[in-house]
Amino acid sequence: MSQKQPKAARPYINPYLGGALLGIVLFLAYVLTGAGLGASGAIEHVDIAVVDAVAPSHVDRVAYLAEKAGGDRNPLLTPPVFMLAGTVLGGFLSGLFGRRVKVELRKGPRISGGTRVALALLGGAIMGFGARMARGCTSGQALSGGALLSVGSWAFMFAVFAGAYALAWFLRRVWN
Repeated sequence: MSQKQPKAARPYINPYLGGALLGIVLFLAYVLTGAGLGASGAIEHVDIAVVDAVAPSHVDRVAYLAEKAGGDRNPLLTPPVFMLAGTVLGGFLSGLFGRRVKVELRKGPRISGGTRVALALLGGAIMGFGARMARGCTSGQALSGGALLSVGSWAFMFAVFAGAYALAWFLRRVWN
């Protein structure tokens, strides 16, 4: 009895076609919602919804939170939250149809699984903090702000690439 071999993963989309399609999605996001693409705003709304569920009186007292969830406002019923949900669902479906869905932990040979997870969580926390300080995440700043030719967004993009290349030099031996 022979075992059935899993089907090979399908090739990725051409990057030029992918970039053009992303531009169309960004344009449609502005047309349909009046806002660009980005994830940190959606994460913020989800965080505020959790705080509102646990301590609604606190949300009503803090002006910043009350603006998004005070009174009868539901912070989850906003375009960024729907875009984030669509991104997660679309990414999963793309992986499913591309035969790439699997549970794995990608790491270099000189790093343990626990260290890799800890570094990923630390990096995510730093990026999340930075996104709030910059008033937008990488996708929001680079895609949406860059498309609007915002000088601050372009400066942010160059800083992200410069910082990533500088940090990669220090961490390269972990992956090799």
